[in-house]
Amino acid sequence: MGAFFCYNITMKLIVGLGNPGNQYHFTRHNFGFLALDFYAKIKNLSWEKSPKFNAIWLKSGDTIFIKPQSFYNDSGKSIREFSNYYKIDPNQIFVLCDDFTLPFGTTRFREKGSAGGNNGLKSAIATLQTTNFPRLRLGSANDQLRQRLGDTDFVLGRFTESERAQLPNILREITKHLDQFIS
Repeated sequence: MGAFFCYNITMKLIVGLGNPGNQYHFTRHNFGFLALDFYAKIKNLSWEKSPKFNAIWLKSGDTIFIKPQSFYNDSGKSIREFSNYYKIDPNQIFVLCDDFTLPFGTTRFREKGSAGGNNGLKSAIATLQTTNFPRLRLGSANDQLRQRLGDTDFVLGRFTESERAQLPNILREITKHLDQFIS
């Protein structure tokens, strides 16, 4: 009789925060979507729609990537649905979000912590009922522009021309963070 092996595969969930719809493409609030789109493109991965989970998603190995299709402030629902369905522990959920208090192009990784004023993280914390999940904040600050526009119009505004020119290098660095979390 042959031996029976039981493998316990640890699934990971990587979440890019953003707003659905073309009108939000290349806005600061969609930095998380942009990072995942860049990653998928360089890794030759294809997105699928999941009406069941209200998300656009892809699976590569033991990692699921999602872009929730509810609005930014309500993105926790899709995170909870995927994590419950695939039985993913919160410490294996990696959330990418914009942060207008960090200098543009910088990133800040934390294993856990508060929402720090980010409504997408607040939604994730509320639905997962824990702050114990890793997150990468993507710096989008432009203080002069933010002062002129106000917070809401700033985060829903598009990157400036000079910021767009820097995005490929920034997105390559974010890709390194994603690869590190996956491995």
